[in-house]
Amino acid sequence: MPDDRRLAVLRAIVEDYVQTHEPVGSKALVERHSLGVSPATIRNDMAALEEDGLIAQPHTSAGRVPTDKGYRLFVDKLQSVKPLSAAEKKAIQTLLDGAVDLDDVIDRTVRTLATLTRQVAVVQYPSLTRSTVRHVELVPIGGPRLLVVLITNTGRVEQRVVEVGAEPNEALLGEVRARLNAAVIGKRLTDVASLVATLPEQFGAEDRELVRTVLEAIEDSLAIEREERIVLAGTANLARSGTDFVGSIGPVLEVLEQQVVLLKLLSEMAEDASGVGVLIGHETAHAGLSEAAVVASGYGGQGEPLARLAVLGPTRMDYPTTIAAVRAVARYVSRILAQ
Repeated sequence: MPDDRRLAVLRAIVEDYVQTHEPVGSKALVERHSLGVSPATIRNDMAALEEDGLIAQPHTSAGRVPTDKGYRLFVDKLQSVKPLSAAEKKAIQTLLDGAVDLDDVIDRTVRTLATLTRQVAVVQYPSLTRSTVRHVELVPIGGPRLLVVLITNTGRVEQRVVEVGAEPNEALLGEVRARLNAAVIGKRLTDVASLVATLPEQFGAEDRELVRTVLEAIEDSLAIEREERIVLAGTANLARSGTDFVGSIGPVLEVLEQQVVLLKLLSEMAEDASGVGVLIGHETAHAGLSEAAVVASGYGGQGEPLARLAVLGPTRMDYPTTIAAVRAVARYVSRILAQ
């Protein structure tokens, strides 16, 4: 582990390289930073950092650039995260407060995150395995037609119109509604089918077909919910970062098209005490992301997040600002869903 002075040199190299996209030399460090030591000492420190694999020398330049290992140490040693400005906080609140349902929340969240960070934003829909039922409603809409509404704790609303043979009477609907909600409210969506399997048997033979039709509509809603989904925004931001990728942005774009890869990556990311996780370069364990970094956080739920949101960009990323944005948006979305 480098001593405090060498860590300060590494921090200065990372900050300068992120800002200028130019390899950093000892002369630039002396001019831009108050490190309190001579240029010769800084050169010795840079040689030690290079020997430790924390910085490297591109063959075309006398300066140095951070390696994945160097970025990792920089992130691990961050003493403070750049706070969002009042304008940025206001932008988050303004964009997210007007959301009308879960789909709108997700859409606004991913666009907000991409705008704040100028990177690719990724938002995962709340996972079926962690979502619970908030309420089931049965609404007669004329004749033999019935609207079946399933509402989850994440605010997701699934609606199905079904034909129940004859116009249902309100007393029967009230009884089905009450018994159904008693069985499933607060329960995981994955458990609903087994919890209501015997519900038709609690009714007379003449009413069981209606109950089965309602249950089929709910199961159909759950089948749609089972699809783990993610939403992306800001992919065009990669074009502005094109020179950060040695070959091309093609491999990164291919990963973004593979939702299974992104979902696996997000689900396996560990988070620190502040609730943010960072993977840098080869830590992603995917060849297409070897020159990329991912900053992610869970959102929703108490104790266990319902899903994750993330920012993906080049390893030459403004980590303090990105971490602050991801953390702030995740917390704000969590509060919205809790309401």
